[in-house]
Amino acid sequence: MRNIAYSLAIVLLLSACNSESTGDNSTVEEQTKQEVVQVDEALIGKWQGMIEIPQSPLEIILNLEEASGNISVPVQGITEFAFESIEYNGSDAVITINIAGSLIKITGTLKNETIEGTFTQNGQSYPITLKPYTETPVTYKELLIPVAGGELKAALQIPDKPTGELVIIHAGSGPTNKDGNTIGAGANNSLKMIAESLAEKGIASIRFDKRGIGDNTALIKKEDDLTFDLYVEDVLAIVDYAKNDDRFNEIHLLGHSEGALIMTVAAQQNDIASLISIAGIGRPADEVLMEQLSGSLPPNLLMESEKALQQLKAGKKVETVPEQLQSLFRPSVQPYMISWLKYDPQQEISNVNVPVIILQGRKDIQVTETDAENLYAANDQAIIHYFSKMNHVLKEIEGDREQNIASYSNPDLPLANGLINEIVEFIKRY
Repeated sequence: MRNIAYSLAIVLLLSACNSESTGDNSTVEEQTKQEVVQVDEALIGKWQGMIEIPQSPLEIILNLEEASGNISVPVQGITEFAFESIEYNGSDAVITINIAGSLIKITGTLKNETIEGTFTQNGQSYPITLKPYTETPVTYKELLIPVAGGELKAALQIPDKPTGELVIIHAGSGPTNKDGNTIGAGANNSLKMIAESLAEKGIASIRFDKRGIGDNTALIKKEDDLTFDLYVEDVLAIVDYAKNDDRFNEIHLLGHSEGALIMTVAAQQNDIASLISIAGIGRPADEVLMEQLSGSLPPNLLMESEKALQQLKAGKKVETVPEQLQSLFRPSVQPYMISWLKYDPQQEISNVNVPVIILQGRKDIQVTETDAENLYAANDQAIIHYFSKMNHVLKEIEGDREQNIASYSNPDLPLANGLINEIVEFIKRY
């Protein structure tokens, strides 16, 4: 492994010409000059780590070979993209990559089985830290499900002794993948843990990267093509696919955070067994956004935000957006917001006619107990259950806000005590 390192000499032969005579008329015999570049062999191999972009660290995987190599960016669907060049000098490496005309430079130095260096693109530089790559065992079967615009890659988790029950799992808002990990927030693996825990109980599951990220990056060509309704259509396509699989005799929908609303809408349009809503908001999204923005924006921008949300909720695009609000209201994201803001979670859950369970953590700093109560009040057939120590990423929290936030990027923390049992008991009941 990498703890045993030695140097491999790569020899570059430089051709030399016969010399006639030197200044003292002596003859120099023909010789071959060698320039030896020492390469620490411990650099050769696969490395993984993070580009430390503020508020949004990005995972990369580098495969370093003696004269070439490639980069993968899992959450962006970039797989083994070839380097333009790589140069070594002892324990140092300099890599250049050209992606669609954008030049990337990565420099790094190996020390104590860690590569530390800098990632530079478009004039911006960020630290990188890489460790030896560890292969994550794949415990699921990959499915290709026909959807609008192509095929959706999904992960089918099959138990050793299946019961015939299937849970379709939908992740929360933003660039969140099938395992419950959001780009920039690190890995917590909450949804992966749910899928694997259900399998231990004999219950199969399907989870997937949302279109536009990870395995399904290619399903969205432009950001303004994405809508909330397209997410719902993807769920319905998975349900149709599963209905044609003889291994499953009942289908349950499980949604987390924004995924809870997506699954709530989908549950109205298909013959499914139940709806499991985890940390779902119970108010219109514009109300939640205004509540969040009120703590971070000055009065003038808060007023502009309110006007923009009112216009988007009315189904109209906002033509002029202040520079400070571009990240939230940029033109390319407005079609999604228009399609999302038309849904009232309370109204939608009231239209669900199958058994519903609402699960909420009391340590959740993103979705409140009031949201859960609103959903519960809107459907008189629903049941509700609280977990005293569960936070938004479904982990057990004993301490303060700092510990809560740290759990978003800690895959070693277990799921909240009792969560899986509550889900399984609900599924078995119906």
